[in-house]
Amino acid sequence: MPYYSYGYYGYGDFLANNLYFLLLIPVLLLSVWAQIQVSGSFRRYSRESNRRRITGAQAAEAVLRSHGVFGVPIRPCRGSLTDHYDPRDNTIYLSEDVYGAATIAAVGVAAHEAGHAVQYAENYGPVRMRTAILPATRIGSSLSFILLLIGLVLYSQSLFFVGIVLFSFTTLFQLVTLPVEFNASARAIATLDGEGLLDDDELPGAKKVLRAAALTYVAALLMSLLQLLRYVLIFVGRGGGNDRGGSR
Repeated sequence: MPYYSYGYYGYGDFLANNLYFLLLIPVLLLSVWAQIQVSGSFRRYSRESNRRRITGAQAAEAVLRSHGVFGVPIRPCRGSLTDHYDPRDNTIYLSEDVYGAATIAAVGVAAHEAGHAVQYAENYGPVRMRTAILPATRIGSSLSFILLLIGLVLYSQSLFFVGIVLFSFTTLFQLVTLPVEFNASARAIATLDGEGLLDDDELPGAKKVLRAAALTYVAALLMSLLQLLRYVLIFVGRGGGNDRGGSR
């Protein structure tokens, strides 16, 4: 009769799933807490006007100018917390609550996005690395789950391993994103302070908004790392069982 090794058919899955769900709870709680902090901090400081009546668009322009970066358009976009810098057209897009708003939150968020534009203009190292792995990340996000699923169903270690490798590019991308986001916030706060765009008692509000936003990237990375760990444990568990397998 066939010999069903518990290591190959069950132990890897059992260990991976139990460890995954054990760690999943705190990571999910962190993710939820981060989202609450982002929306709460942004909402709070969107109600507080800055004394200099500087809008988000003006703050972004001031950050660019202070770093000697010119020719970067600043345009409004729809939605809330949809602010971003798009390197494809070298444009800063600011949401309706930021572009024309003269609030502490608007200035902080806009300055952060301008910080990304400065990173690209200065060829910042982590940005170069993130750009380099972007094609592999897109392929990985599209194909990894398909290969992982096929590998699970067919008990194909080789397909499952390729799926893990492809998925790891997504995790690596999120890992490299952390210094990019932290650096953009650091540039923003330093410029807001150095250029006197916000008063000393207004800077903590901008910092809280940006710290909360950065926390969402930390939570996303932890979730991706946790998922990657789960796949690796399944792979190792099944591989170990396969080495001991046979028939009798």
